[in-house]
Amino acid sequence: MGSHVRKLNNQWLIAPPTLDISSEWFSPSYWQQQGKILGESRGRNVTWFVGEKSHPMVLRHYYRGGLIGKLVNDSYFFSGLKSTRAYREYMLLKHLEQQDLPACRVVAARVIASGLTYRADLLMTMVDGGKDLVALLSKGRLTAQQWQSIGAMIATFHRHLVYHADLNAHNILLDGHGAPVLIDFDRGEVKPQQGPWCQSNLDRLLRSFNKEKNKLSQFHFDDADWQSLMQGYHQ
Repeated sequence: MGSHVRKLNNQWLIAPPTLDISSEWFSPSYWQQQGKILGESRGRNVTWFVGEKSHPMVLRHYYRGGLIGKLVNDSYFFSGLKSTRAYREYMLLKHLEQQDLPACRVVAARVIASGLTYRADLLMTMVDGGKDLVALLSKGRLTAQQWQSIGAMIATFHRHLVYHADLNAHNILLDGHGAPVLIDFDRGEVKPQQGPWCQSNLDRLLRSFNKEKNKLSQFHFDDADWQSLMQGYHQ
């Protein structure tokens, strides 16, 4: 994968060698100047939707979370390119693409080093027609078959030993054809074998559904839905 990396002064651009990319691609202002900001998603931080309407992309900057995020916004300790979150997520997403797994597709990544720290960005292809489960379940119910397909999708990743570090209702989308897709593989990894981490993934997802149900005035999720998901997982 060395051919995917191009170094320019204190920054690295990580992309397929066939892709002519510049550092500007990771700046929202660059897309703004061209009138190619397609939208944004505001959660804890902003994620931008950029590029051509026919080929929309998702531009995500890496921000710290948790308590340390209140003190340090977006810088991480730099111990080499291959240890950076952007490089590791890029490489994992390329692996998932080679395995033809139902995950978001990566376009490119950027890492900017400054002394002992770095900042980073990731550019991905937008999932066509994708809507996350929180948005969908806030409006209506999913069928038992849809829940089963979500469970089967998670099982596929587990069979391929892929660990998702933040499996929650926001990170599972249904695309325009209703097929489930997994996004946000920051801190994810390929495990040497199946183990307790598989159940931990499922437990985390169930907590996420219950959290959203307690938080939102309307959220269509119950025990029967989870049982359908688990049925699909074990098929």
